[in-house]
Amino acid sequence: MAKNYTICVGTVGGGLSVSPDGGETWNRIRDPIPSECNVRALAVYPDDPSRILAGSDVGVYRSEDKGATWTDLDVPIDGAQVWSLAVDPLDPDTIFVGTRPDAFRSRDGGRTWEHLSLGVTNPCPVGTPRTTNMIVDPRDHRTIWAGIEVDGVYKSLDGGDSWVHLPDLGPDPFHGDVHGMAINPGQTTSVHATSPFGIATSTDEGESWEYHLFPKFQEEDTRSYCRGMIIKADDPRVMFVGNGDAIPGRTGAIQCSKDGGQTWSTTPLPVQPNSVIYWFGTHAAVPNAIVAASLYGYVYKSDDGGESWQKLDKEFGEIRTVAVTLD
Repeated sequence: MAKNYTICVGTVGGGLSVSPDGGETWNRIRDPIPSECNVRALAVYPDDPSRILAGSDVGVYRSEDKGATWTDLDVPIDGAQVWSLAVDPLDPDTIFVGTRPDAFRSRDGGRTWEHLSLGVTNPCPVGTPRTTNMIVDPRDHRTIWAGIEVDGVYKSLDGGDSWVHLPDLGPDPFHGDVHGMAINPGQTTSVHATSPFGIATSTDEGESWEYHLFPKFQEEDTRSYCRGMIIKADDPRVMFVGNGDAIPGRTGAIQCSKDGGQTWSTTPLPVQPNSVIYWFGTHAAVPNAIVAASLYGYVYKSDDGGESWQKLDKEFGEIRTVAVTLD
């Protein structure tokens, strides 16, 4: 049965595909987003679920009709990979594009752009660092957070004009190999970041971090690898982390917490993932619709806020990002 939400899936080598009916049918976008390009970032506007951003190696695109048609925003990325996107929820004309390396910002809805130099360590242990996450702080939209692969967490208090490199997340450089990030505002605000080691949490604005390590999948594994994460849009106590034995790995899992990250359990899935669970999508307009994807093309969806899941019949190549929006 068709559901009243749209799913977008961005891939490496297979461009962008859009399902207007919750995964029942799919349309592969061919113009102006090339059908065989790499799409690693998607973002739905917080204030308008009809508007979606897609970031690729060849440009940044926007849809005004829930992914049916797209226009090129003409960001001067000059071949840099786009790894993350963020829209200011209080000022949706302000857009951030995380690239490899650094970032770009527009303050006029994407008409003009300026390069942001975060000051990342370049090269890093895996070459040129990637800005895998950019978050506009829900408490103060002048505060911007950036997660770097591999260089930890950076923070701006002036809307992106200047940046500070926060303390290391751990003694190993790959503790700062940041893959996913989320902010959980509340009486005690927590900042979360995932890496190859697990999920790190800070309750002092990123000045110190404490790691939670997930169980290994096989005894010989060196660690339990983590990738994307989300916080449920209407219940900040509920969190999901994409987990796996490695990257890309041979298997994966969805780890769930229902108490703000204090305790975690593995979510039952109908089909064992074929690789790490790489990314999640959800939106405040449809908070019980959650989509998860394995790196090697499996798409899972939940219509009840993560209590139960089904695997879609449609499979892809390499999935790097997913998004959900109201149909």
